[in-house]
Amino acid sequence: MSAVDFENFVHELATVSGQAILPFFRTALGVEDKSRGAVFDPVTAADRAAEQAMRALIRGTFPSHGVRGEEFPDDGVDADYVWVLDPIDGTKSFICGLPAWGTLIGLCRQGQPVYGMMHQPFIRERFYGDGVQARYRGPAGERRLAVRPCAGLEEATLLTTSPLLMSEENRARYTEVEKRVRLPRYGGDCYAYCMLAAGHADLVIETNLNDFDIMPLVPIISGAGGIVTNWEGGADLSGGRVVAAGDRRAHEAALKVLAS
Repeated sequence: MSAVDFENFVHELATVSGQAILPFFRTALGVEDKSRGAVFDPVTAADRAAEQAMRALIRGTFPSHGVRGEEFPDDGVDADYVWVLDPIDGTKSFICGLPAWGTLIGLCRQGQPVYGMMHQPFIRERFYGDGVQARYRGPAGERRLAVRPCAGLEEATLLTTSPLLMSEENRARYTEVEKRVRLPRYGGDCYAYCMLAAGHADLVIETNLNDFDIMPLVPIISGAGGIVTNWEGGADLSGGRVVAAGDRRAHEAALKVLAS
């Protein structure tokens, strides 16, 4: 497939997932708790329907590709190309009727993220990138995404889903960064990373992320000129601790505080 055809296929995945999700949004849908008594981890019929729709389309188009998703078992994840899917990133916002959620679609080649999209079908926004460039498509039209400059923490807007999701030790280290920034905000889930790529925020710091929570977002952020690492500054995100930044100066400053 050509690059144009491939991009069209990812947009088709986004469309079918949105068609599966929207009939459930802001309805009296049932919610299950996957945590089994730990921190509340909701899942709905919308999550499962969207992932099933995307898996079916991938299997029919790229039968040699693997798929790793949040709601169903891994399939062929030793393949060179593996799709990484989170049908609703931000399910807690979804069940509250808030629009701060999205469908994450990523493609990894030999374990490295090479393409990603975040689709919010209710707002009709799509953020997507290949690590070289990133774009936005939505009600305001279409444009290229670009991060903004930020010289240091004192100028930074910092986003995280919630410090309460962090361990006590990680929360203490995160809080030291939060004390130094100009504006901290909570509750963004995948939207936080897209706002960073769009130049509306400067830092995102989180923990306990799975690969399907972050891998689809990496090509969007890097394509917009940003950087994503673990808390030690490395490329391995499997530990779940992530620092994303639009400016390397703010990124380095945050890493220094997190390491102290």
